[in-house]
Amino acid sequence: MHSAADSLAPDWLVVPEDVNDLVTAVWPASARRDADGALVIAGVSAPSLAQTFGTPLLVLDEDEVRTRARTFRESFDAAAAENGTTAQVYYAGKAFLSTTVARWVVDEGLRVDVCTGGELEVALAAGVAPASIGFHGNNKSTAELERAVEVGVGSIIVDSAIEIERLAAITARLDATQRVFVRAISGVHAETHDFLATAHEDQKFGFPLEDAAAAVARIREIPGLELAGLHCHIGSQIFGVAGFRESASRLLELHAELLEGGPVPQLNLGGGFGIAYTRVDDPTPIQTLAGEIVSAVAEGCAARGIDVPALAFEPGRAIIGTAGVTLYEVGTTKDVVLESGAVRRYVSVDGGMSDNARPALYGAQYSARLASRTGIGAPQLSRVVGKHCESGDIVVDHEYLPEDLVPGDLLAVPVTGAYCAPLASNYNHVPRPPVVAIRDGRAQVIVRGETIADVLARDAGIVPASVVTAER
Repeated sequence: MHSAADSLAPDWLVVPEDVNDLVTAVWPASARRDADGALVIAGVSAPSLAQTFGTPLLVLDEDEVRTRARTFRESFDAAAAENGTTAQVYYAGKAFLSTTVARWVVDEGLRVDVCTGGELEVALAAGVAPASIGFHGNNKSTAELERAVEVGVGSIIVDSAIEIERLAAITARLDATQRVFVRAISGVHAETHDFLATAHEDQKFGFPLEDAAAAVARIREIPGLELAGLHCHIGSQIFGVAGFRESASRLLELHAELLEGGPVPQLNLGGGFGIAYTRVDDPTPIQTLAGEIVSAVAEGCAARGIDVPALAFEPGRAIIGTAGVTLYEVGTTKDVVLESGAVRRYVSVDGGMSDNARPALYGAQYSARLASRTGIGAPQLSRVVGKHCESGDIVVDHEYLPEDLVPGDLLAVPVTGAYCAPLASNYNHVPRPPVVAIRDGRAQVIVRGETIADVLARDAGIVPASVVTAER
């Protein structure tokens, strides 16, 4: 038996006292183990889910989503009221969007943020009021913009001078008026992966602060456009409030300047609030985020002698991330002994980078637990990998799992509600898994899983069986 205190483990990874524990921060509040040691979420056991729907399987705890959405709304409402203003909360649909999820968040008082024509159609199909939709994107096509104006989208966040002119032509042609935000780059560098940081100067989104005033001036010249305010998003998976405070301060300088030329009703500070993916992550509580960010805006306005504008925020991951758990079946295990004598166990599962691309894209870290039973072996340093023909096909880079883990066991990877299903692919012609919502002991498919037939249906070189039969 190899020592669990393996030299291959990163400094942040600790050997758990109980290899079957469920760390509160990374599991839905409903997660527990039943009398047989199986993982249970919202009253449904992992083995029963796997038996009914197969694996891989993305499970969403509906009450977890609803509770977090409601907490965001109530926290920002309370913080805004304390500072003499109002706040709107948009659910950032890019984290995960389906008609069912859109209905959940709207039920809890949120609006919906989309960033493509496809996401817009999902929101509309869910019955989301167009006036409650914000439309993002750095390269919205003319067709996408025209559709948004036609249906009456509440706001479009403009990202370039070209887009302003596209909207000018569209609103003139349709004899319509469209509310728009100007997305500004605050220059605040969030402490996150470079691919997730969106407020540094050298990137594709928005207008530099020194160019935003000219964009606003042009919007004010166009009869069909109405300035809704300024928008800024500094990145994703951010802990603490320092970056948000600094970004707000810089935006308020521009906001105050623009007030000299007319109203600037709203300030949208985006989202990017971090969540825990491992036991060592320590995200800032939602209530603290809301209170400190809104207070910082109010203090900045007081210092400049201006009224506090209406505010808006766009959490996505922080609402749905922790609600998601992915179930896999273990296919093989393999102990790899390095020259140093250190041992790492490779645990291969029946999914991988086709259902969770984040580790390959960002080096994202995840946790994992045996889900079908209680492990009785000592903690074994393990790497959970997928079935794809890539050495970078890693699901969980570093984790301690029970030494007695065997093929056929179920593994659960928590915090997969955000950016897993949306980034899923058919790499190696692997079908994308279903998404199942669970609540009060009931489970239902909300996104149908693909079959091999679905994947092959796009191959125009495959002759349908009916054609072959007819030719015979």
